[in-house]
Amino acid sequence: MKKTLIFLLLASIQLVNSQELALVKKNSKIGYISKDGTFKIEPQYKSAKSFSEGLAAVENGGKWGFIDPKGNWVIPAEFNNAKDFNSGIAIVQKDKEWVYINSKGEIQKAPASEKLFDFNDGVAFIKQGNKIGLINSKMTIVLEPKYDQIKPFENGYARVELNKNWGIINTAGKELVEPVYAEIGNYFKGTTWARKDKTFGLVSDGKFIPVDGAEKIWDFETQDLTYAKKNGKIGYIDLKGNWAILPIYDKGKAFSKNLAPVLVGKKWGYINLKGDFVIEPTYSDAEVFSTNGIAPVKENNWGFINESGKLIIPTQYGITTNAIIAMFVQQDKGFIDGVARVKNEGKWGFLKPDGTVLGNQWFENAELFSKSERNYRNDAPTEKPKQEAKAETKAVKTTTKTVTKKKK
Repeated sequence: MKKTLIFLLLASIQLVNSQELALVKKNSKIGYISKDGTFKIEPQYKSAKSFSEGLAAVENGGKWGFIDPKGNWVIPAEFNNAKDFNSGIAIVQKDKEWVYINSKGEIQKAPASEKLFDFNDGVAFIKQGNKIGLINSKMTIVLEPKYDQIKPFENGYARVELNKNWGIINTAGKELVEPVYAEIGNYFKGTTWARKDKTFGLVSDGKFIPVDGAEKIWDFETQDLTYAKKNGKIGYIDLKGNWAILPIYDKGKAFSKNLAPVLVGKKWGYINLKGDFVIEPTYSDAEVFSTNGIAPVKENNWGFINESGKLIIPTQYGITTNAIIAMFVQQDKGFIDGVARVKNEGKWGFLKPDGTVLGNQWFENAELFSKSERNYRNDAPTEKPKQEAKAETKAVKTTTKTVTKKKK
């Protein structure tokens, strides 16, 4: 009986720790709701950020600190500014100096860097002179500064530039693709697309495979086909560089659930892996299917269809936070982990797959749900907002040559 009680207690603790919370703004105050639509932390903050690794940065009396999913202060509000936790590390501004802290609020002494960069996939960029390298969350250099630019890590891989040529590294700093290409794509199943001189192709096992007539290739996403352009039209190529679907479309997007949105004339529809239309072109815009088999489609506004093309949620919502930002930054759209963030009559809320509104509530602002548990494992990379290691990025300048000389 005692063992059963212990098991149930541990299970309940795990359930609480693994819940997802979303930041919402109501009556000009910020709070956090769970996926049952109820407030776990009532709106009370003037400024706050989403949860990341079990902690959320919130402002109190002009200073920033971090709370847990119950609203308890874990790190006191003593910073002038604060950014999200990733890999167990966050950047904060203490007095006039930007520093790294761990989840206990302790300042971490890092190798010398002209700027501080957010951690992602267990590593962060360091900049010395005009060169970029990597450190890990233990503040140890894993890659001496040697590249001119490093793009954001995606699933453990990053594009790097050296002498105006591009390659790919992993989080250990190992070169997986030598930087000898004029352009390069993401790393997917040991393959990437690249441009060599004026020729587009794929790189696999160190070999460059030209793709017949390709004028541009887009990144592989979740399936073994990606879209590419030939003679001004869009088609799809496989991981061997073959045209699996001939380039006959005006525009295209990634495959998901074996369906891809394509544009013919001024209307979007969906094709299958054979290039046959499963959902005829009838929409002014369309996005890829989510894992639950629902996709956003647009007439005058956005609604949602299922895999058979049936409109299951009317086209009456907005799905992007800012149209101008969406032109430059990839935004998450559609259903993510069971809910879709939408805008209706100037208010934000979350739709469930049946079209009902989560908690029957609308908010002045709503951010995506994020897991509230702590998980600092570096072998389980997560995707974060993109940040490049170069001068114009959102890195923060240090005030001294070393990242920090202060100890808490």
